[in-house]
Amino acid sequence: MGIPTAMLPGIKVQELKNLPDERGFFCELLRDDWKDLLDSDEIAQVNFSASYPGMIRAWHRHARGQVDYFVVLKGALKICAYDDRPDSGTRGELTEIVSSGEKLQIVRIPGFYWHGTKTLGNEPSLLVYFVNRLYDHSRPDEERRSWNDPGIVDKRTGQAYDWNRVPYQ
Repeated sequence: MGIPTAMLPGIKVQELKNLPDERGFFCELLRDDWKDLLDSDEIAQVNFSASYPGMIRAWHRHARGQVDYFVVLKGALKICAYDDRPDSGTRGELTEIVSSGEKLQIVRIPGFYWHGTKTLGNEPSLLVYFVNRLYDHSRPDEERRSWNDPGIVDKRTGQAYDWNRVPYQ
């Protein structure tokens, strides 16, 4: 499912291997020897999230170095990242990835990108995500923008990014 050909630098997608047998299946979600995926990151916390159909959780970013690793366990998510850094060389670029529990993969999102998700289809999505920084409740590393912020422009349309845009039109 949905691995784009061109992605923002630092975003990575790695297919995960299901090992089925008569009991069900086993899958390694993350290993510290996956250096091509992790770079020099060390995982500090693992979180679990459920979202109802059509739910958009966007936009936010982490200014102090958090990196997110998303694994959709059930349902489907559109995962997006947008670069608005002035001197990045990819300013104004956007990456979309569709990830599903039907084909397990792990998606790495550097936190300096504005990013978010939308649950696709008619069932809730279940997401487990790994981060390389502990969440600090007294001083969260999180900046937020509205899900429909007009400042996040989709270069394909020249309009504000539309989470509800019908694909392939």
